[in-house]
Amino acid sequence: MALNVIENVRVRPATKSSDDSVDSFSLPLNFFELRWIKFHPNQRVIFYRLTESSSETFHSHILPKLKLSLSHVLRYYLPLAGLLTWDPKDPKPSIIVSKNDTVSLTVAETDADFSFLTSNGLRPATVFHPLVPELEISDDSATLLSVHITLFPNQGFCIGIASHHSVNDGTTSAMFIKSWSHICRLQEHSNAMEFPLLPEDLTPTFDRTVINIPSGLESKMIDFLSSRSKDSDNLKTLKPPPLDEISSDVVRVTLELTSENIEKLRERVRNELARSPLELHLSAFVIAYAYSWTCVVKARGGNPNRPVRFIYTADFRARLDPPFPATYFGSCVLPSGWFQYEAGTFLKEGGFVKAVEILSDSVKRLGSQGIESFFEDYVQRGKNIIPDAQAGSVAGSTRLAINRTDFGWGRPVKTEFMSIDRNEAFSMLERRDDSGGVEIGVCLKKGEMNTFLSLFKDGLSD
Repeated sequence: MALNVIENVRVRPATKSSDDSVDSFSLPLNFFELRWIKFHPNQRVIFYRLTESSSETFHSHILPKLKLSLSHVLRYYLPLAGLLTWDPKDPKPSIIVSKNDTVSLTVAETDADFSFLTSNGLRPATVFHPLVPELEISDDSATLLSVHITLFPNQGFCIGIASHHSVNDGTTSAMFIKSWSHICRLQEHSNAMEFPLLPEDLTPTFDRTVINIPSGLESKMIDFLSSRSKDSDNLKTLKPPPLDEISSDVVRVTLELTSENIEKLRERVRNELARSPLELHLSAFVIAYAYSWTCVVKARGGNPNRPVRFIYTADFRARLDPPFPATYFGSCVLPSGWFQYEAGTFLKEGGFVKAVEILSDSVKRLGSQGIESFFEDYVQRGKNIIPDAQAGSVAGSTRLAINRTDFGWGRPVKTEFMSIDRNEAFSMLERRDDSGGVEIGVCLKKGEMNTFLSLFKDGLSD
């Protein structure tokens, strides 16, 4: 795939009026955000098909609207143009916002086949990475947002976004993208002299006084991260650990579980599990994740005594007392899951039902367990992780409606998450046709993928 970079520019947050200015301020990280300071960026690419997408039309009509709306939305999301910094004298990092802050935007064109990249079939995982940007990260500072817009002439375009996990969990990332698309759509109808307004449910809240976390947990989180750091000479570095190269043998595929598929799997659990359905949390997420993970473990096969573990990110916004505002800007998630199982648990008959039971109990426990108790359990589980265990994880959410983000040229035809390339991981989104169900992205080595696809299909016909 040939990629021609047209321009690299810096986008500055817009001003609302001639006398409007951005005052410098700092935003302290909360307990949850500290967990992700050395985590690799969230990277996703969202594809949009265009009926008219010549280079001339795109650069004269579409790109200016994307740039202007990005500048406008950054005025509401000022910290995303700032820097995460960690002064060696400070106990924890902070976000520093200054009046000259900008966000990096790269514009490119490619000769790649848009229809192939946005299909559901097997595609090399590596072909997507030139379409997403990187963040600028050093020992003591990190940018929080970077954007890459790529035109596929006469086919469509895509928006690649990299965001720092410390203040961009799924909810905040989705809120930002929805806000950007909302403002971009408004440009067709609004007065050019008016500063665009965001609806209340898309206007971020930066108030840190709403956080009610037991005293001392922040320092315990920093101590925990230090104990896991591989850079013993620089425990306060913001640099994430190096990543392995993605194998050319890794492929990605998109699968769907319809609402009928999920209900059929849900009914199988009810029939086979000797527990009251009232005791179980049988959401679409639980069903889809348990089913996909069981198929992955079976696709690997091998020694039934080998260790396996898989995790998900639990959102604590509504689980705290008092709860965080729905529009809270930042990260309010922690890893959760289970770590002490053997593959045989999921390889045998009834493995899917067992996975549902384990995941259901884990999710239900989140509602009754206090954050201090949860963190203590999390630290203990982290100490017991077996390095060579088969590990799975999930990105995205079926509740955030990313597949509905219309910038003015229609809904996305595909959304891909780059974070699933290096692990046996999944992405989950709501299906694009609004008929219910789940869209699942999967990355595996090609040999295992073929077995996985067979298991996935056969399991739905049982």
